[in-house]
Amino acid sequence: MTDKGRLVYSTGIGAMCPDCGWPKDNCQCSKQFDQPVPLKIVAKLRMEKKGRGGKTVTVVDGLPRNSAFLKELSQELKRACGTGGAVLDGGVELQGDLRDRVRAVLEKKGYTVKG
Repeated sequence: MTDKGRLVYSTGIGAMCPDCGWPKDNCQCSKQFDQPVPLKIVAKLRMEKKGRGGKTVTVVDGLPRNSAFLKELSQELKRACGTGGAVLDGGVELQGDLRDRVRAVLEKKGYTVKG
């Protein structure tokens, strides 16, 4: 690489991860995301509107960063509330103001709910 600019193409480096920038063989994304699930989970519940065109979403945050756990919890919450949603950055977003329903489901599972 020269000091005239950034590297555009090279056959010596191999495939790079678009998220973390490390080589695909040594990707750091999965190491950050799959943490063990603790015995006691404290979920933080909030409602957001900002940046969504006035649409309301319920956000469950403070969950362990484990992809399998978050995917399963997201599916269960979406089924219980009858709405759409997504797993985003260590939390679950559900469409609409569903704080009461989500709180009931999480408390039934034995989680501590704040907010």
